[in-house]
Amino acid sequence: MNTVEKSVITDITLAPQGHLKIDWVKAHMPVLNRIREQFEKEQPFKGLKVAISLHLEAKTAYLAKVIKAGGAEVAITGSNPLSTQDDVCAALVEDGITVFAKYNPDPVEYKELMVKALEIKPDLIIDDGGDLVSILHSERQDLLLNVRGGAEETTTGILRLKAMEKEGELKFPVVAVNDAFCKYLFDNRYGTGQSVWDGINRTTNLVVAGKTVVVVGYGWCGRGVAMRAKGLGANVVVTEIDAIKAVEAYMDGFEVMSMDDAAKVGDFFVTVTGNKDVIRGKHYKVMKDGAILSNAGHFDIEVNKPELLEQSSSVRTVRNNIEEYQLKDGRKIYLLAEGRLVNLAAGDGHPAEIMDMTFALQAMSLKYVNEQYKNIGNKVESVPYELDEQVARIKLESLGINIDTLSEEQRSYLDSWSAH
Repeated sequence: MNTVEKSVITDITLAPQGHLKIDWVKAHMPVLNRIREQFEKEQPFKGLKVAISLHLEAKTAYLAKVIKAGGAEVAITGSNPLSTQDDVCAALVEDGITVFAKYNPDPVEYKELMVKALEIKPDLIIDDGGDLVSILHSERQDLLLNVRGGAEETTTGILRLKAMEKEGELKFPVVAVNDAFCKYLFDNRYGTGQSVWDGINRTTNLVVAGKTVVVVGYGWCGRGVAMRAKGLGANVVVTEIDAIKAVEAYMDGFEVMSMDDAAKVGDFFVTVTGNKDVIRGKHYKVMKDGAILSNAGHFDIEVNKPELLEQSSSVRTVRNNIEEYQLKDGRKIYLLAEGRLVNLAAGDGHPAEIMDMTFALQAMSLKYVNEQYKNIGNKVESVPYELDEQVARIKLESLGINIDTLSEEQRSYLDSWSAH
C-alpha cells in the first residue's frame, strides 16, 4: 500500500494549504535545512523505520521530511488532539509519509492512532510526553523487539522516562532532547514565552497591559511566559514550590506568593509545571469574576477541570477555544483550549526559528542514538555537548554572526593549574 492507502487522516484534498504552511517554515529553518543536506548525502536511517509522536503542525512536518530524507520510512501521529492540523497531515501523506492523525478525535480514536504509528514496528522513535514509550512498555510490548532507541521532546516525558529507568523498566535508550542547552534556553524560554501569548491574545482578543498575570511555575517555560507578560505591560505574579526558583523570580522583578493568595488577584493564569491540580477547587472559590485560565504545561491536568465543573451551574462555549464556566454564586471563569496546551491548541506553537534549533537537535539525537544504542544501554541519555554546540554554531552562521576562538596560549592557560 502507498502512504495514502495506509494513512488515517481527515481529508487528503486539504494538502495544498498544508504544503504552503510547510514551505513557509522550511524557508525559516536554516539549521534543519543544513542537516537535511547532510542526511541526504549520508543516509543515516537507510532501511530503518521511525515512528514520531509530536504536535502535528508545519514545523513538525518538516522534521518528519528531514528524517525521511535520511532514508527512513516514517510514520507520524499527533501528541495532542487539538494541536493536529489536518491540512498539514494531508500534505505529508502526499510527500510519502504515513500519517495517523486527525484534529480533535475522541479519546479512543486518539489512542488508536498512536498505536497504529507503532504498528509499523519502528527501529527508532521520537516522542513527546512519553506516550509512545508508555504504550510500548505497557500495552504493546510485542512491538518493542525492533526498537533501538528514541529521543524525547519534553520535561514531562523525561520525568516519566527517568522514573522508568529508576525502576528498571526502560527497555531501550532515550536521548533527553529537552535537557539540551539549545532546547531549554531557547525553545522553553523564548518559544513558550512568545507562543503562549500568541495563543492567549488571538483567542481572547483582550488587553494584557495593566492586568495581573499569574504564572504557575518558574522553570524555563515559566521564565519565558513571565518575561513576555511583563513586556506586554502586565503585573506579574509567580507561584513556586522551589525556594531557589522563587528567589530568582523575586530578583527578576516579579511578585512571588502562594497559589492560595495568587488565586485572589489574577486576571490571567498560565500553568507551566508539568504537574497535576496546580489550580483546583479551593482556588476557584476565591477567583475574580472573569478570570481566564490557561495551561502551557503538557497534559490537560494542571487545571483541575472536574472540580471546576462541580462548582459550576452551566458551561458554554462563548468563543472558539473559550469555555465559560458559570459558577453557582454567579461568577464566571473562562478556560482556554479545554485546558490543553494553549500555544498549540489555540495557536500555531513556537516560532519556526525556535523550533529550527529544537528539531535540529531531535534529528541529530536520533542519528546519535541509532549509532550508539548498543553502548548507551537502557537509560535516559543526555544530548552530547558536541551536538548541542554544533546546532548553536550552525544557527550563528545562518545569522551571519562570528564569535571568537581561543588561541593556543589561552587554551593552554585555561587547561593549566599554574597561574603562569
